[in-house]
Amino acid sequence: MTAQLDHLVVAATSLAEGVAWCESTLGITPGPGGEHPLMGTHNRLFNIASAGYPAAYFEIIAINSEATKARTDCHRRWFDLDADSLQHTLARTGPQLIHFVASMTKAGNAVAALAAQGIDRGPLLEASRMTPNGLLAWKITVRDDGQRLFNGTLPTLIEWGAVHPTHNMAASGVTLEALQVCHPQAHLLRAAYQALDLAGVGIHPGPAHLVATLQTPKGVVQLNSQGV
Repeated sequence: MTAQLDHLVVAATSLAEGVAWCESTLGITPGPGGEHPLMGTHNRLFNIASAGYPAAYFEIIAINSEATKARTDCHRRWFDLDADSLQHTLARTGPQLIHFVASMTKAGNAVAALAAQGIDRGPLLEASRMTPNGLLAWKITVRDDGQRLFNGTLPTLIEWGAVHPTHNMAASGVTLEALQVCHPQAHLLRAAYQALDLAGVGIHPGPAHLVATLQTPKGVVQLNSQGV
């Protein structure tokens, strides 16, 4: 049940704003993504794989104002995207690192392992989207309330089908060098990571935030979630 970092999640009030932020902050134009009919969201993606994170990519995601989510109104979108507090922050500060996702086989076992620690990571939902290379399918944990948990420092869990997104992504010129998280309940977070057998993410006690260190065409860039 070993988990590995799958992708970083940066949220934006609109995908156009997210693209402009990426170009100015990281020095690249993100690659194509797609639409998520289940959630009424859409994204742009690019590869950030490195020796330490061999299957990592970067997701810029936003609510698609022209789409209606298939999920019922009593179920909120993933990654806290329906939370007023998050949307107000994005409107005030611009696109923001908010979360990361960890991949594994048998994600259902991981959900059970977290439940044994009193953590409800949410059920595994089946999701998919069409790409120029065919159907991309996965299972992902999404709570009914959409919460990320631990200020986004506890990863959402994903189990990919036959194809991983990075299989069709060229190198982007950006690589992930490190991901560090801080949280006032670091001992609980550390136990959760151990239950997932998640390595490669450092945990420290302190105010809640994530810090991703990236090598980019603009040099080393650090993205900080600032506790959102």
